[in-house]
Amino acid sequence: MTRPRAPKRTDKQSEKRTDKRTDEDLPLREDIRLLGRLLGDTIRDDAGQAMFELVEQIRRTAVRFRRDQDADSMTTLEATISALDAAQATSVVRAFSYFHHLANIAEDLHQRRRRQASSRDSVLPDEESLAAALARLRAAGVSPKRVIARLERARVEPVLTAHPTEVQRKSILERHHAIAGRLAAQRGDDAAFENDLRRDISILWKTSELRPAKPTVADEIENGLGYFRSTFLDVIPRIYAGLEDALGRNVELAPFLRVGSWIGGDRDGNPYVRHDVTEQAATRQAAVIFEHYLTEIHALGSDLSLSSRYVGIPPELEALADQSPDRATSRSEEPFRRALTGVYARLAATEASLVGTTGGPRAAIAPAKPYATAAEFLADLNVVDQALVAAKLEFVRGGRLRHLRRSVSVFGFHLAPLDLRQHSEVHGRVVREIFARATGKDLYDGLDELARQEILLTEIATARPLMSPHLTYSAETAEHLATMSTAKRLHDRFGPESVPSHVISMTAGPSDVLEVALLAKEVGLLVPGAEPRLALNIVPLFETIEDLRGCGAIMDRLLSLPPYRQLVESRGDLQEVMLGYSDSNKDGGFLTSNWELYKAEQSLVETARRHDVTLRLFHGRGGTVGRGGGPAYHAVLAQPPGSVNGQLRLTEQGEVIASKYADAVVGTVNLETLVAATLEASLLPGAELGGDEPRFQAALEELSALAFAAYRNLVYETPGFIRYFREATPINEISDLNIGSRPSARRSSDRVEDLRAIPWVFSWGQSRSSIPGFFGFGSAVMAFLAGGTRAKGGASRHDREQLLKGMYRRWPFFRTVVDKLDMVLAKTDMGIALRYAGLVTERKLRDAIFGRIEREHDDTRKAFFLITGAKTLLESNPSLARSLRNRIPYIDPVNHLQVDLLRRLRAARGDTSELRRAIHLTINGVAAGLRNSG
Repeated sequence: MTRPRAPKRTDKQSEKRTDKRTDEDLPLREDIRLLGRLLGDTIRDDAGQAMFELVEQIRRTAVRFRRDQDADSMTTLEATISALDAAQATSVVRAFSYFHHLANIAEDLHQRRRRQASSRDSVLPDEESLAAALARLRAAGVSPKRVIARLERARVEPVLTAHPTEVQRKSILERHHAIAGRLAAQRGDDAAFENDLRRDISILWKTSELRPAKPTVADEIENGLGYFRSTFLDVIPRIYAGLEDALGRNVELAPFLRVGSWIGGDRDGNPYVRHDVTEQAATRQAAVIFEHYLTEIHALGSDLSLSSRYVGIPPELEALADQSPDRATSRSEEPFRRALTGVYARLAATEASLVGTTGGPRAAIAPAKPYATAAEFLADLNVVDQALVAAKLEFVRGGRLRHLRRSVSVFGFHLAPLDLRQHSEVHGRVVREIFARATGKDLYDGLDELARQEILLTEIATARPLMSPHLTYSAETAEHLATMSTAKRLHDRFGPESVPSHVISMTAGPSDVLEVALLAKEVGLLVPGAEPRLALNIVPLFETIEDLRGCGAIMDRLLSLPPYRQLVESRGDLQEVMLGYSDSNKDGGFLTSNWELYKAEQSLVETARRHDVTLRLFHGRGGTVGRGGGPAYHAVLAQPPGSVNGQLRLTEQGEVIASKYADAVVGTVNLETLVAATLEASLLPGAELGGDEPRFQAALEELSALAFAAYRNLVYETPGFIRYFREATPINEISDLNIGSRPSARRSSDRVEDLRAIPWVFSWGQSRSSIPGFFGFGSAVMAFLAGGTRAKGGASRHDREQLLKGMYRRWPFFRTVVDKLDMVLAKTDMGIALRYAGLVTERKLRDAIFGRIEREHDDTRKAFFLITGAKTLLESNPSLARSLRNRIPYIDPVNHLQVDLLRRLRAARGDTSELRRAIHLTINGVAAGLRNSG
């Protein structure tokens, strides 16, 4: 059965759309032209006409080289760039980089305008919108009642992380926002508007692009909270309201859509995230939500100037008003205001008791009793709401009050669920030390996996503590126990949703999960007994190819253990499992990572079904294809049957957070897309056609084995590969960038295994090689077509071609995998990559490895065009194609400059600070131009 589509456009609508296409990009071109002209004027004013002409000369030469690939253009470009001194190079890099910034602003604004125009003109909704999803559900016969029932136990939750991939400073992003606002408010050819815009661009030009120091975790916490203030606090209640209105009259959905956070809770490899930082993060989150509530209550009191002379007052509201400390005679006939003044006073007292400060727009009228829970606060708001219902003022209750009540149900007193995360090796060392200190001998370290499970289960089941306040523990153990104690304390202050989960990186066996359960028991987060109670989700994270292959068996073993199954039962029979996209890619390459993740999901779905538990998958996606990135809507729909089931968590990090959620309109679109995809994947029949066909799965298994062998041979088995990587990319300079508080490697070594996936992907993207996003795919397809691993006499090449084409047409998962290559290949450039390869000092090594990368790139292009039938890259994404055509002439020169500067740096003696700064600016510029980094 095919997935139902939204109703077809009428001829009149199609004609209207066609007419609009002819000039729909005109405002974008005009904005870019205007911004480019003003930037050029700024460069002339600051650096002089000669610098402006130099920038133009480099741009024209780079365009000519890209167009003609002629040696003369390259010779001219290299000579021009090599003649620049460090100060000139810095000015040139800044010129190109700022053009990227301004083009990005114009493109984002253009997309926003088009969405708004589409809504105004009553054009049918975009395919990925919530409105289109509801239309498809109706067309498939899915009733609103079924949708509401599905959302009762659903969870859709993007999770913000502080993973260091956002290269732009907050000051730069704020200036971008100011310019975007100026452009959005433009009216005609107002000279004052252009002067204001010129002033903004001049300030941007004079603002430092680079952070002088690494951000602290406190900085990252505040940056994350900025998105709640600018987008989530306003947008999320509106999404609920829109969805409820679309589903029927008087519908009030369960709070299924939230935004989570790892910022201040993710300590895996980050020594700066300590227990006190976690408490600081939770406290700052609470301060933001209390400030929001107090502001809204104050405004609501101003709105509800309803007089008892004209409105009937139910006894519940009268009682709430009577409890208020507001005794002003001027409000004696205004029970709504008096009631809300009392609510404000109680809320301010609650903030003071939980946060220690008050951040409302005014002081409370008098001391009051704090609320014990957010549910108490919501109950008072419900009294006001029902009084408006009784007064038949439905329209009045549908505004600010409705959004505030929804906010309380979603954000509570904690704002965002804050996950803890730590590496399994740390837990192992902590548990080993606890056992050793409690018994006087090392019982734990020499045990095999089954023996570890047995001793852990025994200790989890007993109320006797292993820890003692009279014993001294190592700094690592003391810190982790303090972290767990902090989680318990935050539960008591803000409620259990404040710290709902503990994620275990690199889970390799059941004991890794049971160790966290034991530590939870030691601090009171697990209460043993006949009916044990666990106060937070323990979430195993499977990251390597080997662990993905074994995750079904690990979870089957865990859920077969009666004590652990009881713990899951205490969590509502829900088991959350996290899957790592980036480390699996670094471990096994693009195709094998995607396939093993898919199979892991299938295995986990079957395991959960067998044990009668609800499975929630948490997808550890990054921004680039090499880290699991790509369009979220189709990625969700391409999941195996049963793997979504109303449950979707996924990480959002770095530059992706800013691009998706800095603007409220764009943020609405992205959040609605996640909800739409979750509903469709959970409720529409036949959303995963082809996935059950044995021949499709067998073919992909064969392709994956071939791709895995090619990738592992290059990255892990080729002598000198790590040297090539370090010399042919700016990895060392990226590690020096002040873009995150976390170190770039888990430990100091020259092994690929120990390098974090973010700088790994970031570096290859900078050099325009992008091997994490494609390597292995092309050679696998070519070998498959030639007969693959099967004996001679199998299917013909033609038959295999048709099989791959059929997989692409009929299997959404395979189509999504192949479509990701489209963007990767469009941003990859072997001509530029060759220049980076020229930095490798050993010619034999350089020629051997670059030759393999180039051949793989060529094979992948051939495979992509063969499978999809496309004639050009980005054929199905014309807007991105146009965007890249516009920006490539400005990206290429920055890459050429980066290569030259890297060569100078590596040959330099003495002070290299100016060179390093210029290189860091090029990294910033390339990332801005390509619009993703890690």
